[in-house]
Amino acid sequence: MYLQARTELRTLRDALRFAVSRFNEAALAFGHGTDNVFDEAAYLILHALHLPLDRLDPFLDALLTRAEMGRVLDLVERRVVERCPAAYLTKEAWLGDFRFYVDERVIVPRSFIAELIRKRLAPWWPADAPVSRALDLCTGSGCLAVLLASFFPEAHVVATDVSVAALEVAGRNVRDYGLAGRAEILRSDGFSALRGRRFDLIVSNPPYVTDAAMAALPDEYRREPEVALAGGPDGMNVVRRIIIEAAAHLTEHGLLAVEVGQNRACVDAAFPHLPLVWPATSGGEDRVFLASRADLPGA
Repeated sequence: MYLQARTELRTLRDALRFAVSRFNEAALAFGHGTDNVFDEAAYLILHALHLPLDRLDPFLDALLTRAEMGRVLDLVERRVVERCPAAYLTKEAWLGDFRFYVDERVIVPRSFIAELIRKRLAPWWPADAPVSRALDLCTGSGCLAVLLASFFPEAHVVATDVSVAALEVAGRNVRDYGLAGRAEILRSDGFSALRGRRFDLIVSNPPYVTDAAMAALPDEYRREPEVALAGGPDGMNVVRRIIIEAAAHLTEHGLLAVEVGQNRACVDAAFPHLPLVWPATSGGEDRVFLASRADLPGA
């Protein structure tokens, strides 16, 4: 099929139609930067051709050279055969206009906390209040640490993860953004390496996928590190530790932000009396919770 396509397809439009058909036929799963077959196909094609990712229409009827068509179809074939997230094929992922290097050592960046950081956690963090120290717990690729450093330029940021391999990727992204002097990369299992340290802001996109959901994950999600996804029977293994231990690592008026996917009911069941705030994000009002230090256990 691909050999015939290489000789018969001519334009970018031809390649796009072919990719959409192949992805639909293969019943691929999405959610690693795009959420539908068309956007996934367009992204891979534009990336392969080194074209702007936000400008498809002007190039639809452009003729492709044999070499260009070959690059496009190679990516399409790998996406179908390997069931590999597009971000791993291109070695990049985007959060808004922030580009990050990614590979199989980290999950693909897709945190709703990024939306809140862009607004400087307003109105829950006062606009006139400085942030001296911020922590990205379970940092993975370092994407939230980079955003924290970018939107709170006065802050020293610490990015931690239990995975040494993930921290290698986080370090690369921190360096790519010229933030090595303001962002500290540290191996830590939860708060274990942070004794005595306190932060104005703590954000975390920890493992929160339940055992039942892990068993039902599509192949694309199984390509990601299990340690970054699996949260135990109720998805709360790591989240529970964060809630119980966070107060000891927040300043007096510190704020905690944690992403829990679709597990709000599990959080509410585990901590029924905790006065959490669930801010609206593009994913809904049940994906991220906020808590002030004063409201957390042990405060």
